[in-house]
Amino acid sequence: MQTAITSRRALADLSLLGVAFIWGLTFVMVRDAVHAYPVFAFLSARFILAFVAMIPLVLLLRKRAAGWGGDTHLGKQLGAGIILGLFLFAGFGFQTAGLQWTTPAKAGFITGLAVVLVPVLGVLFARERPRAAVWVGVGLATAGLALLSQVGVNLGDSINPGDVLVFFCALSFAGHIFITGKFAHRMNPLVLTTMQILTVAVLASITSYFFEPATPVFPRGQPLFAAAFTGLLATAAGFGIQTVAQRFTTATHTALILITEPLFAALASIMLIQESLGPGQWLGGILILVGMLAAELSSR
Repeated sequence: MQTAITSRRALADLSLLGVAFIWGLTFVMVRDAVHAYPVFAFLSARFILAFVAMIPLVLLLRKRAAGWGGDTHLGKQLGAGIILGLFLFAGFGFQTAGLQWTTPAKAGFITGLAVVLVPVLGVLFARERPRAAVWVGVGLATAGLALLSQVGVNLGDSINPGDVLVFFCALSFAGHIFITGKFAHRMNPLVLTTMQILTVAVLASITSYFFEPATPVFPRGQPLFAAAFTGLLATAAGFGIQTVAQRFTTATHTALILITEPLFAALASIMLIQESLGPGQWLGGILILVGMLAAELSSR
C-alpha cells in the first residue's frame, strides 16, 4: 500500500516537473510568435483553443465535480471565475506584450516574482503578518531583479520596456494567486478554471478587434503552432495535469516544483535562440529563485 502511494506521488511530481518544463518553453515560442502576429490576436487564438480543449474535460468530470462547489451559488462561482479571468488576462497581456522587447530568460525570472509578491499583497490588503523569511525572500528577489535587469547609474540603459511590462505581469499573476486563495476553498475549481479561460478568450478577442489590425481568427505557420502549443498543452493540459497531480502530492511539493519554470525558460532561451546572460544576470536569476523558495517555504 505504502509503495503504491509513493509511486503515485513520484508520478505526480514528475508530471508537475513536465508542466513546469512546458511552461518554460512557452516563453521562447510566444516571443517568436508576437514578432510575426499581433499580441492580443495571438492571445485570442491561444485561449479559444484552450477553451475548446476544456469542454471535453468539463463533460467528463461534470458528475464527479458536482459537489465541489459546496453550497456556493453557481452564479457567484461564475462571477469569481470572471474576476480571476480579468487578472489572468492582464497577466498574459503584459507578459506577451513584454516579450516583444525583453528576452525569454529575463521574462521567465521576472514572471516568477509573482510568488514573492503574493505575501506582500497579503500585508497590504489582508493585514497578514508573514514570517521574517518572507521579507528575506522579497529582499533577495528584489536584488536579483536589479542584477537581472542590469540596473546601473543610467536606468534608461538597463531597464527596457519589456522588463517593465513583464513586472506588471508578475504583479497581475500575484493578484490572481492571492484572490484564488480566497475563492478556491469554497468553489468548484473546474468552473473557476473554465470561466477564467473563457474570460481571457473574450477579452483578448475584443481588444484585438478594436485596437489591432484585422487578422484571421487563427494565425498560420509558427504563430499557429505557438498558439496551439500554449493553448492546448500549456493552458488546458497544464492546468488539468496540475489539478490531478495535486491529489497525490502536497501543495509544498507542487509549489517548489513549479518554481523551476523560470530556470526552464532560461535554458530553453539559451538552447533555442542562443540567448546569452552575463554572470551578474545569472546571479540575479539565482537570487530570484532563492527568494521565491524562501517565500514559498515560509508561507507553508
